[in-house]
Amino acid sequence: MALAFDEFGRPFIILKEQEQKTRLRGLDAQKANIASGKAVARILRTSLGPKGMDKMLQSPDGDVTITNDGATILEQMDVDNQIAKLMVELSRSQDYEIGDGTTGVVVMAGALLEQAEKLLERGIHPIRIAEGYELASRIAFEHLEHIAHKFEFSAANIEPLIQTCMTTLSSKIVNRCKRSLAEIAVKAVVAVADLERKDVNLDLIKVEGKVGGKLEDTELIYGIVVDKDMSHPQMPKQIEDAKIAILTCPFEPPKPKTKIRLILILWRNSKRYVSKSRNILMIWFRNAR
Repeated sequence: MALAFDEFGRPFIILKEQEQKTRLRGLDAQKANIASGKAVARILRTSLGPKGMDKMLQSPDGDVTITNDGATILEQMDVDNQIAKLMVELSRSQDYEIGDGTTGVVVMAGALLEQAEKLLERGIHPIRIAEGYELASRIAFEHLEHIAHKFEFSAANIEPLIQTCMTTLSSKIVNRCKRSLAEIAVKAVVAVADLERKDVNLDLIKVEGKVGGKLEDTELIYGIVVDKDMSHPQMPKQIEDAKIAILTCPFEPPKPKTKIRLILILWRNSKRYVSKSRNILMIWFRNAR
């Protein structure tokens, strides 16, 4: 603590930092980075597997999220450490490429870092450790290819896909409806997929949520859902064999380019004006049909 004075002669106290910043080098820096990665993996470890537990997260705005999805948990976390951010990016990449396994990939990375720390303490160079992991990954990939079980499916036989999807949903909060939701998911993907090219554009699938109801109310609609409220309470709620026009512009009579002021003296003139505007709209309706 030191005492100093400003330009007006008023004293003020200068406090030294309670924690001194230190620069880590060599093995100490590597261990610090490994500890950051292991800390992230330790957080997600309890959410892994069919017995994994959900986590309740609260945002700064007060919104509460309950999930056991690794990508969602890491997205909600406020991470400052650069190594921890790499673990978050790892989970995000897994979610983007595969859509599943976001928790397992982080836990696996944490386990590899834990074993790498032991090898570093034995004096093995980090490059040698990375080369060993690369060689082990190739061996593991070849073994997985050897023991993998392949099954055939088609648009008419989607039961294998449904069973696979049900396995994925078993650890989710919607597992009590996993059969119906798996069927909806598979049918939606098959509807937009190109099975010959083995390609699917997931942007063609839209998931729309509504407040209220039950999970059992979920349904698949082959077509377009326009989420709009009724313009007038007397409009019909249901129309069969209806023709629907989807417009990207306002459907109203054209407005003059110059400003005008219209004064209607007689009531019949007002009725004629309204009737004329209505006739223009009816002509547009007939042309649209």
